[in-house]
Amino acid sequence: MKQYIRLFKFIWPHKFLFVGAGICMLMSALFDGVTLSMIMPLADIVFTGKKIVVPASLPGFLAGMVDILNHIPPFLLLNYIAAGVIVLYLLKGLFGFLQSYFMTDISALVVRDIRASIYTKFHALSLDYFTHMRGGELMSRITNDVGLVGNAISYGATDLLYQSLQVVVFAAMILLIHPRLALLSLILLPLISFPILKVGVILKKISRQTQEKMADINALLYETILGMRVVKAFNMEKAEVKKFIDTNNSFYKLSMRATKRMLLLSPFTEMIGVLAAVVVLFVEGKEVLGGRMSFGTLGVSLAALLSMLRPFKKLSQVNSIIAQAIAGSERIHNVLDTVPTVREKAEARVMPPFERSIVFDHVFFSYGHVTVLKDIDLTVKRGEIIAIVGPSGAGKSTLLDLIPRFYDPDSGRIMIDGTDIKEFTFESLRRNIGIVTQETILFNDSVAGNIAFGMPGASHEDIERAAKQAYVHDIIMKLKNGYDTFIGDRGVKLSGGERQRIAIARAMLKNAPILILDEATSQLDTESERLVQDALNLLMRGRTVFVIAHRLSTIRHATRIMVMNEGRIVEHGTHEQLLNTAGGLYQKLCLNQIVD
Repeated sequence: MKQYIRLFKFIWPHKFLFVGAGICMLMSALFDGVTLSMIMPLADIVFTGKKIVVPASLPGFLAGMVDILNHIPPFLLLNYIAAGVIVLYLLKGLFGFLQSYFMTDISALVVRDIRASIYTKFHALSLDYFTHMRGGELMSRITNDVGLVGNAISYGATDLLYQSLQVVVFAAMILLIHPRLALLSLILLPLISFPILKVGVILKKISRQTQEKMADINALLYETILGMRVVKAFNMEKAEVKKFIDTNNSFYKLSMRATKRMLLLSPFTEMIGVLAAVVVLFVEGKEVLGGRMSFGTLGVSLAALLSMLRPFKKLSQVNSIIAQAIAGSERIHNVLDTVPTVREKAEARVMPPFERSIVFDHVFFSYGHVTVLKDIDLTVKRGEIIAIVGPSGAGKSTLLDLIPRFYDPDSGRIMIDGTDIKEFTFESLRRNIGIVTQETILFNDSVAGNIAFGMPGASHEDIERAAKQAYVHDIIMKLKNGYDTFIGDRGVKLSGGERQRIAIARAMLKNAPILILDEATSQLDTESERLVQDALNLLMRGRTVFVIAHRLSTIRHATRIMVMNEGRIVEHGTHEQLLNTAGGLYQKLCLNQIVD
């Protein structure tokens, strides 16, 4: 029940539209009942010339209406009924259109709202969340799962309300016209409802498995498309295709399991209804033969009873749709309910201009149970260039990820100008930090858009100046549309060195006082490295810089070099001091040409 409530909470912001749709559904259901009741005067008065005979228990106001109908001439009554049917179906069509339009609108609004909420939540979550989740699975949450919730509202909620109203209207007709048949309806209801609810529980479980399998398909597609070069290079096409076919086949089997159980409900419901109709014909037919009830009265009662079958069949389908949506809703709320591990304080303040120093005060950090940083104690003065070297897995990148608060230390503090960085807003802290990484992230946007990323108000002159400082202006001007050229996903239309220089131009334009360079030249050829290094040297001027690098060219002129091993700073000093430290790790790294 809790999941049902959470699912329908998505509708609450659009409650007035939903109420309007509900009113339209009620009117449409009432018109169905009124239209069905016309069988009685048509069968008894118009076509057979007899009077309508109803049970003595009929309420007084309905008995009065029957008496009025019995005194209208058959031909005149036929005219009234013909005109009434036209008016009723026009009104029913109008209300049917309005209910469908309102519910479709609500569904589209809910899908829009949920997708916006999930996407906004993605940006609010800490970086560690994305290291544990597959990209394709996150895409599935915002596409497939949200689509199921939208479908449950546009079709499921519509049918749940409308078909339920129809059941109520037809049951009320039976109760008013023939109370004895109402008892049969009460028996019919649990006979049909129990298997519907039972199958719904099974469908919910299968639906969750189906959506997880769809997430696997999305994840596999996402990884394969991104890694197509590697797939082809290692001749893994057949293996990847087999993996996809196996996953896709599992999805198919789960889908068919759900479909089989859902479709079995329809003939079962019909069989229960037919048995009920046979009982009515056998028992109440004697009343008609004995003259205690007219054929029209029996016809309306029987038609109302049989008309209840269609809503029940629809409700059995609704149950499966809602079961799928609940499974999707649970996965959506898994994202929306996730609490970021790195959070901004409610009273966080804007970081003032950086003036003096950055201090790591006995910092410890771990990923799960694995300790990555151990008692880091480091003071960096404004204007210093700090190089960080060490073997892979020493904790170099993690150390620098703590400065912009991509992660928070398990213990200890990081302070800027004597203030714990947790006291600053994310926006103001990160505005003071420029980052150029080994993996250059560019977007499927224009060159100008990529350079101005994070600085949307930048003028073309500022963008061009940053590009010239990064030694990439001439390359940009050779592109088909210059700065307006779209560079494809992740900048695939550019070489590695060109992408890196655009990333440097982006950092140039940001002009942040603190700069982090995480192996910014490690994947470049010699010529590209020289050009990128020239751009980096210009970028580092007048800034406080943290450099992770394996190549001596990047760190030769560093103010200090920190050597890390197994999460600790084990050596520090200038290049010359460390190179002359006999048996030191830095000397060993140099001799092994990890640093030139």
